[in-house]
Amino acid sequence: MTTTSPATPRDRSPDADTRAALDAALARLRTGSADWRALPAAARRDLLREVRAAVADAADDWARVAAESKGLDPRHPLAGEEWLAGPYAALVALDAYAASLDALARGRSPLAGVRLGTGPGGRTVVHSSPLRASDRLLLSGYTTEVWLQPGVTPHEARDAAGLASRHPHRAGGVGLVLGAGNVTSIPFLDVLYELLAEGRVALLKVNPTQDALVPVFERAFAPLIRAGLVAVASGGGDVGAYLTRHPGIDHVHITGSETTFRAIVGTGEDRLRVPITAELGGVSPIIVVPGRWSKADLRFQAEHVATMRLHNSGHNCIAGQVVLLSRDWDQREEFVRELHRVFGRTPQRPVWYPNAADRLQRVRDVYPDAAWFAGDTRAIAAGGGEIETTEYFAPVLGVIDLPGTGAAFLDAAVAHANDRLTGTLGANVLVDPATLRDLGAGFEDALARLRFGTVAVNAWTAFGFLTPTATWGAYPGGTIGDAPSGIGVVHNALLLDGVERTVVRGPFRPFPRSLGRGRFSVLPKPPWFVTSRTGRAVSEGFTRFRMDGRVGPLLLTLVRAFGA
Repeated sequence: MTTTSPATPRDRSPDADTRAALDAALARLRTGSADWRALPAAARRDLLREVRAAVADAADDWARVAAESKGLDPRHPLAGEEWLAGPYAALVALDAYAASLDALARGRSPLAGVRLGTGPGGRTVVHSSPLRASDRLLLSGYTTEVWLQPGVTPHEARDAAGLASRHPHRAGGVGLVLGAGNVTSIPFLDVLYELLAEGRVALLKVNPTQDALVPVFERAFAPLIRAGLVAVASGGGDVGAYLTRHPGIDHVHITGSETTFRAIVGTGEDRLRVPITAELGGVSPIIVVPGRWSKADLRFQAEHVATMRLHNSGHNCIAGQVVLLSRDWDQREEFVRELHRVFGRTPQRPVWYPNAADRLQRVRDVYPDAAWFAGDTRAIAAGGGEIETTEYFAPVLGVIDLPGTGAAFLDAAVAHANDRLTGTLGANVLVDPATLRDLGAGFEDALARLRFGTVAVNAWTAFGFLTPTATWGAYPGGTIGDAPSGIGVVHNALLLDGVERTVVRGPFRPFPRSLGRGRFSVLPKPPWFVTSRTGRAVSEGFTRFRMDGRVGPLLLTLVRAFGA
């Protein structure tokens, strides 16, 4: 999400030259919309393959510029975030969309060959990853499922998959994508969704925090820009406001804050006249189910929690913000001590997002007893209150105690997350294999009760963001008048209809401790962990394998992964 508004204030307007350039871009897109409608699925697939080549060509600059814009040396281990959350995410999405278009071109459903199952309440479950051998290796032990809304049958799911790409000749119009300012693949992926799921050509208005990446986006989108299907614009709130009220726009999509969303929707005579979808973030829980954990488990999962909060310096809509612990867990104090240790030893980095310093000061004022680390740039605060209702978008973690153990604690945590925390974007659950077995079917029922668009079990919900065949967005039910985490979904490269949520599952223990102890994984410490010493090298290596498929360099990357 973003906290600076790409669409306000409305008391200013771009200068005449800027307005003329935007008008011309929208006119070209209007023509391009007709051309897009004329392209069958096979031609769209081939065009995506051209975009893929363009992304691969721009990947080095993409990762470098993104790291530098956040105050990171591109060689720093944490710069691996910019490889995975930038060109890697773009490449895997393009491959997944191309596979769906290829299926449609052959007269098949994008779900052909994808395993379907049944979840709680008879829900249809789409086992959306891994679908390729390379995913089973690189992301060993991690899976995603898309749960469809109750009542959607497997037959209906297969028949509806494809969305607008099933009917390319229907008019889609021109969409405005107001890009996020924090994660560099978000604007790119949102544009792809406009094209392929909604059938709309798109004007991407880049957030000012990503202005340095405009040339990269233009290179990556070059085949689509030449075809008149995409345009890229930069500028401040005046440009965003002009575009949201432009008669050449048929739809608006924003990744941002609820405040920005409200400003765009407007009121009275200034009310937005076209439909809008949005991803607006929220306060994400990390539910820690009490069990019997080894010292290694406590350390690993503390690093896991720290990653959920400190990745990208906390400037993530899906950052874990509130840890829900059992006050009756006999290892509670030990786990909290491990959290404090990892917050203290994780490399210090810039808190770079606009207004983050003000939000950190707000935490000092509201939580005077909070523990501060890394030169007072990150904090852990005990107790509830504002941290449950305000997305800080900064490296601040809350710890809240609830009663009970086992199923009683899980029920209390689910109710607290649903009823006390703002937003419905994502929830994380950490549970050891023995406790998971003891909970039995009740655990899946508890997942079904969590009203969040992505739920991750022994994983971070960001894994769902990074998986193109998963879906990303708020839990269903958001409206113009009440959308704390937004409306609609994105990514969704299988082009599924009737989506309720994505469920991510990962290993509780890394290799070699995963051997015979729950869900198996060959991965040691994942490269996206903020404590990984080889995060940049491994993340870059994974991206280069997606670019060229060369096995030799991949083997070297996997060796490096064991040095994390």
